[in-house]
Amino acid sequence: MNNQLLWTAFWTILVKEVRRFTRIWVQTLLPPAITMTLYFIIFGNLIGSRIGEMGGFGYMEYIAPGLIMMSVITNSYGNVVSSFFGTKFQRHVEEMLVAPVPNWVILAGFVFGGVARGLAVGLIVTLLSLFFTKLHVHHLMITIGTVFLTAVVFSLGGFINAVYANSFDDISIVPTFILTPLTYLGGVFYSISLLPSFWQGVSQLNPILYMVNSFRYGILGVSDIHIGIAFTMILIFIGLLTAFSLHLLNTGKGIRS
Repeated sequence: MNNQLLWTAFWTILVKEVRRFTRIWVQTLLPPAITMTLYFIIFGNLIGSRIGEMGGFGYMEYIAPGLIMMSVITNSYGNVVSSFFGTKFQRHVEEMLVAPVPNWVILAGFVFGGVARGLAVGLIVTLLSLFFTKLHVHHLMITIGTVFLTAVVFSLGGFINAVYANSFDDISIVPTFILTPLTYLGGVFYSISLLPSFWQGVSQLNPILYMVNSFRYGILGVSDIHIGIAFTMILIFIGLLTAFSLHLLNTGKGIRS
């Protein structure tokens, strides 16, 4: 299969995914903007004024990168899990699997669709944050790299969730009972340096901690985690999730009846 056909297949899936979430922007782009605005008002203005500084920055400025990353995580994950499960539920996925298209192209199309939504919402939340605080990018490439790789990680996670889901209720289990707790405990609202040594060690088992701190370093120049270690962990997550996702596609587990 030549490169032109591969690119056409990938681009077709990606455009379909982007059109899907932009067509229903009231459901996909507006709610996270409203939610994050409430976070900025409640945690930033009301609670932040009582907390004072954290990590040498005002509390609002400190949590802004974490809130942006939270929006990227939830939306990149949510886009792929809902889209691929819908494709599987409506039997459209079977047409893709029998087409002369490599499975990695199918996976890439859905993943980059999730990345597109995650980055779009992240940009919206970033612009909203400027109404509440000032953000000066400390390391541009680290900032861009972190947000892109994070969106890839959770798009892959959403894909795996969709493969195993047997009903629409199943696609809400992981976000509710795993993703949300990990996000809140991932250093979005606090520095793990405030925790006792034992709990600092436990926190380092949370993959979201590495992503939030890498992004915070890119924006503010401070991090609880060494940036080299953080990027290494993120790349390991991408490698493992990609390999497992391709395994599921190749074997047809949870997809072929």
